[in-house]
Amino acid sequence: MPGTNLTREEAQQRARLLTVDSYEIDLDLSGAQEGGTYRSETLVRFDAVETGAESFIDLVAPAVHEVVLNGDTLDPAEVFADSRIALPGLLRGRNELRVVASCAYTNSGEGLHRFVDPVDQQAYLYTQFEVPDARRVFASFEQPDLKATFQFTVRAPEGWTVISNSPTPEPKDNVWRFAPTPRISTYITALIVGPYHSVHSSWEGEGRSVPLGIYCRPSLAEFLDSDAIFDVTRQGFDWFQEKFDYPYPFAKYDQLFVPEFNAGAMENAGAVTFRDQYVFRSKVTDAAYERRAETILHELAHMWFGDLVTMEWWNDLWLNESFATYTSVACQAHAPGSRWPHAWTTFANTEKTWAYRQDQLPSTHPIMAEIRDLDDVLVNFDGITYAKGASVLKQLVAYVGMDEFFRGVQAYFKRHEWSNTRLPDLLGALEETSGRDLKTWSKKWLETAGINVLRPEIATDASGTVTSFAVRQEAPALPAGATGEPVLRPHRIAVGAYELDGSGKLVRTRRVELDIDGERTDVPELAGIARPAVFLLNDDDLSYAKVRLDAESLRTVTQHLGDFAESLPRALCWASAWDMTRDGELATRDYLDLVLSGIGKETDIGVVQSLHRQVKLAVDLYAAPGRRPAGLAKWTEATLEHLRAAAPGSDHQLAWARAFAATARTAPQLDLLAGLLDGSEEIPGLVVDTELRWALLERLAATGRADERAIAAELDRDRTAAGERHAATARAARPTPEAKAEAWASVVESDKLPNAVQEAVIAGFVQTDQRELLEPYAEKYFAAVKGVWESRSHEMAQQVAVGLYPALLVSRETLQATDAWLASAEPSAALRRLVTESRAGVERALRAQAADAAAA
Repeated sequence: MPGTNLTREEAQQRARLLTVDSYEIDLDLSGAQEGGTYRSETLVRFDAVETGAESFIDLVAPAVHEVVLNGDTLDPAEVFADSRIALPGLLRGRNELRVVASCAYTNSGEGLHRFVDPVDQQAYLYTQFEVPDARRVFASFEQPDLKATFQFTVRAPEGWTVISNSPTPEPKDNVWRFAPTPRISTYITALIVGPYHSVHSSWEGEGRSVPLGIYCRPSLAEFLDSDAIFDVTRQGFDWFQEKFDYPYPFAKYDQLFVPEFNAGAMENAGAVTFRDQYVFRSKVTDAAYERRAETILHELAHMWFGDLVTMEWWNDLWLNESFATYTSVACQAHAPGSRWPHAWTTFANTEKTWAYRQDQLPSTHPIMAEIRDLDDVLVNFDGITYAKGASVLKQLVAYVGMDEFFRGVQAYFKRHEWSNTRLPDLLGALEETSGRDLKTWSKKWLETAGINVLRPEIATDASGTVTSFAVRQEAPALPAGATGEPVLRPHRIAVGAYELDGSGKLVRTRRVELDIDGERTDVPELAGIARPAVFLLNDDDLSYAKVRLDAESLRTVTQHLGDFAESLPRALCWASAWDMTRDGELATRDYLDLVLSGIGKETDIGVVQSLHRQVKLAVDLYAAPGRRPAGLAKWTEATLEHLRAAAPGSDHQLAWARAFAATARTAPQLDLLAGLLDGSEEIPGLVVDTELRWALLERLAATGRADERAIAAELDRDRTAAGERHAATARAARPTPEAKAEAWASVVESDKLPNAVQEAVIAGFVQTDQRELLEPYAEKYFAAVKGVWESRSHEMAQQVAVGLYPALLVSRETLQATDAWLASAEPSAALRRLVTESRAGVERALRAQAADAAAA
């Protein structure tokens, strides 16, 4: 049941009418091991401002049995329809509503998700409520500004554990009665129920002890590195307590690693849920640990920004997510003793790249987006909301100063604790502490779309002395179909000058930080110096903009990109080269040559792994079709050379092994994969563990070298949920019409697959070297996607709409078929956006292929 779409106007009207006081929620989950439905009873007390007014409460449920409003029994058949219960004849002042319903467990990662672990055959439950899915578990006024207290009572099977936002009580007769929460929004309430394994500790600080808990399924307990997770968590508590100057707002802090989770994590108050792939059951590189740490810190920051103080409506979703992203990376970069002081390199390399891509789609939008309804927000968890927003906050910190920024945040928390706010509330606090006028800054950065381009303009004399230096700012036209106008913005940037030292390293010899605005800004501090080997705009990555190099700097960087002594300027140059490739300014084969010339010197493992993904994408989609086979051959041979040359047992060796496994294609290369899998081949130091085995097998399946028997045998070795997902990917990857038809039917023609398995099947179905097999499914996609969208929940439908779009069929015919569907199908705004974004990928690939073909 998708659930009715709530509009902003409806939410504003309801908020003007109602103030919610408390919820008492009683759930009978004693039958959870068997599944089906469960009894949900909600008692909610709320005030109304006028007598006789009408409103509604939200509920997605197969059946409603009782509705009692202020002592009067209402007929559910008359008041319940389309996920809403009508509330007629409200009293001025206090009202009391009791709703009894049968609610359904889900397998989509929305509402109350139920998963059965194939290892122990036990059921494990957890809730995921953002944005509108608390209504799948209990009757609720489902909008962020109607905060209330929540008191949960849960009946669970014997031997299970129940975790919620409040501290876990001692159960009596398998009934868990939790204390009421503070005033919070519906979407951050949570229940996690099942025979979970747990480890406990505490954070000690400022005369207070906060209990800490970590939970996972028992089948993952041997892999749970709880000490490392606790270390990152305590580091976050220390740093945030200092920077926010506000005590941690909840009674305890549990972190729960749960199965089949759609996102990375969710900031439920005091009970954060994470995807349990973050419990690493095989060797991973340090980049994976860094990403997990960033996620841990991101969710912890939300306890203050998002949970204590919450946005009034979802148009400020960006501020919620951007603040958590910025502060999590800042904590990694600046907290004493951090394992990842280079975190801004990772941010530049991953988040910024995501943001630049999103900001060049037809769906680009201002950071402060216009959110008209729930459909709008559900597709707005994007690279602008998270990554561009965080990039702009980093720019804001550079603009006002870090100390002034956090003093403003401190005032904001104290002023608005347990309430709801809008963007001006934060900006007003920052204006007070910084003395900066942020109204113009906000209008240009937050209320407009698009990216600026910064270019250096340099003049030198015959002796090589710089006679003038200026920064030229451009505002390119927005993508076709996007709304708004291009705009020049104020930027706080640094300009770095780099020279080759005696050891051949590019080191920074001078740095100038300044404000730029308008089309051209002179930098007089750089006039009169000897021309360096490289001038780098936006050094230290303070602002959000595309950066281009002057011709002399570009020549040096092309020859010496891997020779920068520091990781951040390398990452900025790598990102610029990738951006130029996507824009068709750098031919794919030249990008491949650039990567191959410098990647061997790249020490940052996260950058290395990003380059692996980007090169593979470039060769598969952006290379001229006639040049693609040669590019793939060159890249694959390079991955094998680097694999054999990497230090035994190193992160780089593992990364190159995965890169090789993703692209191996010749008979000898596939023989090596098969040999590594069966043990007849070895590479010194490379441990072929469970996850690497699946990577090898999935490629062998996709190339026809591994059949169903081989997949089944590997699954026998790994009878886990992860093993089942890998097997589903491998089966869908097989290069036969029958395998593709089976995969398609399981995802499109049936809705029985759980979310994680559906995602795995789609991943296997879409193989870059199986275009001919996939061609018939373009027409099938356009025939089916609207029906899928209208009949399934958002998460399940979005997987299909994005994952099965014929993105690999880069042709005018694909664009024409998409345009014809957009013109005739009358899709919802959310579905139209997703398909239009996918279409833009094909259009960009066509332009890049033309540029590659035209290159000499």
